[in-house]
Amino acid sequence: MTDETTTPNGAPAPKSGQWIRQAVDFGALLAFAAAYFITRDMIKATWVLVIASALALAVGFLVEKRFAPLPLITGLFALVFGTMTIVFQDESLIKIKLTVQNALLAVVLLGSLPLNRSPFKYLLGDAIRVTDQAWRVLTLRYGLYFATIAVANELVWRTQSDGTWVQFRVGLFILAIVFGLLQIPFIMKNLLPTAGEPGPITPDPGI
Repeated sequence: MTDETTTPNGAPAPKSGQWIRQAVDFGALLAFAAAYFITRDMIKATWVLVIASALALAVGFLVEKRFAPLPLITGLFALVFGTMTIVFQDESLIKIKLTVQNALLAVVLLGSLPLNRSPFKYLLGDAIRVTDQAWRVLTLRYGLYFATIAVANELVWRTQSDGTWVQFRVGLFILAIVFGLLQIPFIMKNLLPTAGEPGPITPDPGI
């Protein structure tokens, strides 16, 4: 197997692009966390988040020569909720963003299963190529993951301090990487013959 996927125009695209995106997104999340713990001001940290979100979208476009659907959706969520947080000076909005984003993804993925649709395949683009049955299994797994994160976020931000929530947010990114890595054996067993070697499908772009 090769370490390449296929770009929209049919040319091979290196898997390293995924890792560049992950590094930028994790760096952006760390910048947000650092800004909060340095200033102890969620609004100022949100300014960093908004700038980092725009940067991550730009880097993603430069790496992949397009806006990948899932990072684009989550990046826009960060920009919209981040801007609202700053404009209305309401830090709860940036916290609710994680709930709304993950709940929406959970509803779309889990709701697609009875309809025999595969929106998850569209969201990931050419990241992996597996059988239709494997897509259903992955859709269920990731849908349940997103639903769990939405519920957990509601519990944490409504009951814990800002500092604890920020630590929780960073921890979620690490959890997402672990979750993505755990899916690789299943994906490898269900790869289509022409597919390249997959990387972890992280359900958290980090913004």
